[in-house]
Amino acid sequence: QALFNLLIPDHAADAFSPPRLLEPDPWDLLVEWLLGGLSRWDAEHFLFIAEQGYVYEHNCAFFPLYPLAVRALAEGALWPFQRLLRLRSRLLISAALLNSLFSVLAASALYKLGCIVLRCRRGAFLAALLFSLSPANVFMAAAYSESMFAFLVFCAMWQLEKGQSWLSGLLFSLASGVRANGLINAGFFLYSRGKRFALQLQGGSGSVRKLPLLWKQLLSVASAAVLMCAGVFLPFALFQCYAYVRFCGAGTGLEPPAPKPLLQLALDKGYRLAATEGGNPPWCSHRFPVVYSYIQDTYWNVGFLRYFELKQIPNFLLALPVTLLGSWAAWTYIVANPRHCLTLGLERRKSEEEGKLRAGFCCPAVFVYVVHATVLLVFGFFCMHVQVLTRFLCSSSPLLYWFSAHLLQEHEPLLWNEGTDDQTTAACAEKPPGGKNPGSCGKGPSENPLLRLLLNCGLITPLGKGILGFFVTYWLLGLILHCNFLPWT
Repeated sequence: QALFNLLIPDHAADAFSPPRLLEPDPWDLLVEWLLGGLSRWDAEHFLFIAEQGYVYEHNCAFFPLYPLAVRALAEGALWPFQRLLRLRSRLLISAALLNSLFSVLAASALYKLGCIVLRCRRGAFLAALLFSLSPANVFMAAAYSESMFAFLVFCAMWQLEKGQSWLSGLLFSLASGVRANGLINAGFFLYSRGKRFALQLQGGSGSVRKLPLLWKQLLSVASAAVLMCAGVFLPFALFQCYAYVRFCGAGTGLEPPAPKPLLQLALDKGYRLAATEGGNPPWCSHRFPVVYSYIQDTYWNVGFLRYFELKQIPNFLLALPVTLLGSWAAWTYIVANPRHCLTLGLERRKSEEEGKLRAGFCCPAVFVYVVHATVLLVFGFFCMHVQVLTRFLCSSSPLLYWFSAHLLQEHEPLLWNEGTDDQTTAACAEKPPGGKNPGSCGKGPSENPLLRLLLNCGLITPLGKGILGFFVTYWLLGLILHCNFLPWT
């Protein structure tokens, strides 16, 4: 991105660009030259919030946990550099370091999650490698919250699959303090508890006849699910309360006034400042004063079918690959498991009773992830700015990586020498995911199947070229376009 910034002039985009309150020093100019491409578009919001707090109303569309983490690192580990670097430069370095760390940890968590859900280390490893070449790569590196969110969500899913419900709940709760779409993850708890209860009912007729015991179990399941969901919604609710106090109150007079350059920017752009005497915003008088939905509606015109205009066709084309891939993944799973999908995965199978579980993308455990990704896809396509769908899905769901790995394993002869599908399934079923010997599920991390495909791109199938072309093209175009304030996903 530093090279592309040097070669390509920045586009004069109508994006949030707050003024610098202090003149940069030579070291600050060096940091901007090296990492400036990571501070474009919404990254300006996150860095501004980390430096100044929630000064403007529309800043509240960006949740606080990520800016707090960036500020903590800048004031903590990078404190010795305060004589050389302004706070803005330390925040930018902190964001780059944190996102690098979170991306690596997210890939590791995705691998461990795939080992449990897919029951195949080979497929899980390839999916983690694809995540490292994510089409949303630039947002994982820039000062955005995607990498932190992916890390928390994948870790929470992994812990839930391990049976660590409370730790999973804590991680899901933290994720909802990073991005608003973390709220939908409450569905994993509802499904997990509901499935456990349904399987208990099918376990034996004796327990069903004992109505007091049945009601006791139902009450226990319901109370646990409500507590977990409340924990997931709590950060969102607390942040809305904070926004209400800050923008709907008259102000305490204890906070220093905003610097003059920021006041001037508010006048020039029409930004609403916190606790001003010009009257409360309209959302303050709503029955449920939720600033997030108001900002999305008022500032960015986000809503059902609002983006369906002829001038937005290029943005729909940008979102077309991830839309087709997500739809294909859901269709493939439904065709492979029609009864399982019709019963919502709540029916006990004979294979489960006998311990003969299917491995791979089409295994029963993937069902809830298919539903999760499909809900995000449908909501994003019809209710959001559709071009953000790529990073929206790639940072929230493991399904696209699992399905892409599944297609490559099924159709690429270069990967077949690692074991046939039957051998893979048997070996993964016999060997636990944490075992040292990967067996027929792959030759282990010493060999990189993704690198093998990329180095032999002339030998792979058109399908493989399409999948890898999507990943590599978006990986590269994201760096070129996004880092120079050009429109991207």
